[in-house]
Amino acid sequence: MPGTVLPAAPRWVPAPPTKADLEYADLPIIDFAKLATPGGSETLAQQVHDAMTTSGFFYVINHGHTQAETDRMFDIADVAFSQVSDQEKKAYEGNVKETGTYQGYKLRQYWHIEAGVRDQIEHYNITRDVTRRQHPEALRPFLPEISEFSKFCHFNILFPILRLLAIRLELSEDTFVNQFHYDAEGDTFFRAMKYYPRSADEEEKTRNVWLKGHTDYVGISILWSQPVAALQIMSPDGNWRWVKHIDNAVVINAGDAMEFLSGGYYKATIHRVVQPPEDQRGYPRLGLFYFTMPDDDVVLVPNAKSPVLQKQGIKRRFEDADAPTMEQWRKGRSSRYGQVQLEKRTDGHDQDVVQGIVVKHYN
Repeated sequence: MPGTVLPAAPRWVPAPPTKADLEYADLPIIDFAKLATPGGSETLAQQVHDAMTTSGFFYVINHGHTQAETDRMFDIADVAFSQVSDQEKKAYEGNVKETGTYQGYKLRQYWHIEAGVRDQIEHYNITRDVTRRQHPEALRPFLPEISEFSKFCHFNILFPILRLLAIRLELSEDTFVNQFHYDAEGDTFFRAMKYYPRSADEEEKTRNVWLKGHTDYVGISILWSQPVAALQIMSPDGNWRWVKHIDNAVVINAGDAMEFLSGGYYKATIHRVVQPPEDQRGYPRLGLFYFTMPDDDVVLVPNAKSPVLQKQGIKRRFEDADAPTMEQWRKGRSSRYGQVQLEKRTDGHDQDVVQGIVVKHYN
C-alpha cells in the first residue's frame, strides 16, 4: 500500500525447500504476462483448458504481486496463530457445523481424519467484507491489507482465469465473471492456514495422511505456493504426485461448483495433504489461500448454451430441477466435513451424500 506506514508484523521464516527426490506432478505454468500480447489470451485459454480437463491443477506466474508483497502477506497470515492466545482464538471460533461458513477460527482437532485421529490444523477465515464481523485484536491493524489482498486475488487472478475458461467453452468472456461478483452475497474468503507436526502414533494410524483426498466445494481455489512439500494431487493415471513449490507462484484448481457450471467439462481436482518429507518434518506449514465461489443465489446448473458442451455432452451429477444453489452446496459440504461418519465404498474409498449428491473421499 504505497504512501502508507504499515504496521509491524513478526517475520515469518518458512522451512528450507526439501532436497528429497519426490515424484512431482507435471503441471502447466500459465504466464499472465502473455495476456497483454497479441493472441496471448487464446494461447493461455488453451493451456488452462488442457489443465482443467486433465490434472485440474496449474500454476500462475507474473500475476503482478511482487515477492515482497507476498512475503508480507505470509507474515500477516501467521499473526493469526502466533500472536493470538488460545483463549482469544476460542472467542473467535467459527461454528461451521451450524452456520455452514468457516468465518473465524477452525481450531485444531475439529475434523476427524482416520482411526480416531483428529487434525492438527488451524485456520482463520475472513470474508471479502472484513467489516462483517469482529477480529482478534492482533489482526485488526492488518485488515486493510487483507482486504486489498482479497481484491487482488479476485480481480487480478480469479477474473482472468474465469475469462480464459469461458473462451474455451465458446461462451461470452464474462459468463463466469458475472456469476462471481465481488460485492454480492456469498462466502468467498481469505484463509490463513497452519499445519502443525503430528505425533508418530498419529502418523501411523492415518498412514501419514493429514487430509484425505477430496475435491474443494468452491468454484476456483487460489493457493499461494510455499516450500513445505505436503500437497499431492491424484494424476489422471490414478497415482498421487507431489505439487512442487515455485517462488511467488499461485496454484490454481477447480472445485465442485466449477465442475457443475461446466457440465463436468472442467474437473474438480482430487487432492490431499500428507506428512512432509523427512528434511521438512518438525516445521509448521503456513498456507495462504483465497477460496472463490459463485454468488450465493447462483443455481449450479451447466452453461448449456456452450457450443462445446452441446457437442461434447453434459455429464450430470443431478438434474437441473434438483440443482443446489451455491449457498446450499457450500453449507451442505462445509457443515458436514470431518463431522459425520463416512460410508465405506466397495472401491476402498469413503463417501458422504450432500444435497442428494454423492461426495467421495479418497483413501
